[in-house]
Amino acid sequence: MNKYMLTEMTWEEVRDALKTAKLAVVPIGAHEQHGPHMVESCDAVLAEKMAEKLSEKLFPYALVTPTINFGVSQHHLNFPGTISLRPTTLITLLEDIITSLKHHGIKKFLLLNAHGGNQAALNIASTTLSADLNVEVYYAKTTASAKNVISKHITSSLFGHSCEREVSEAMVLAPELIRFNKLTKGDIQEGNWKNLRPGSPIQGSYQYEDMTANGCIGDATKASEELGKLIVEEALENLTNAMKSFLEIDVKLV
Repeated sequence: MNKYMLTEMTWEEVRDALKTAKLAVVPIGAHEQHGPHMVESCDAVLAEKMAEKLSEKLFPYALVTPTINFGVSQHHLNFPGTISLRPTTLITLLEDIITSLKHHGIKKFLLLNAHGGNQAALNIASTTLSADLNVEVYYAKTTASAKNVISKHITSSLFGHSCEREVSEAMVLAPELIRFNKLTKGDIQEGNWKNLRPGSPIQGSYQYEDMTANGCIGDATKASEELGKLIVEEALENLTNAMKSFLEIDVKLV
């Protein structure tokens, strides 16, 4: 076994893994609508798949916790099926997970997130839990660091949710998430949501249906397995190199 997945291990196997494991990777997703062509567990599944691949890169220095399947998704609630946590609930859940694993000797944590709506809460969690629990808590989006590939191959001015990027990733990591016969582009709406987006003078919350009538943005018809492989590979390389530095491990050992 060249990975440490807690959901697949006995306590004796965990005990032995803790002789070398310095890092716990916590996959964090959401349960929310992803347009007509992706199932609602999408973010949670993609977070877990990326965490597993990262743990293989960092073996035997990292283990992966059970996935947090819900996230901060209030802005998607008007689409049927979405389940949302309050930011405080997510932070409290993370506090309990980290406290438990610290008891077993883990002192470094990577919150590996696949849902943009979680990022603000994870920023607060990283800051407060690092100080309150005397541990090191980092957070990252699963594939956001694949900037070279994204800048070269993504042409939609608005993307990031059930779009060509996310669908391409799923083609590689979990194609069962996709309804291939329903791939479509976002039905973008006019409205004040544009004045609340990142980069605007004022930022704030808005409901997702105000931006897109069908729940997705970008153009999923442009997705491809080839693009997905490029995104996943670049993101994994960047995440691996960053965590090697924080773990102070020899690159040649991994």
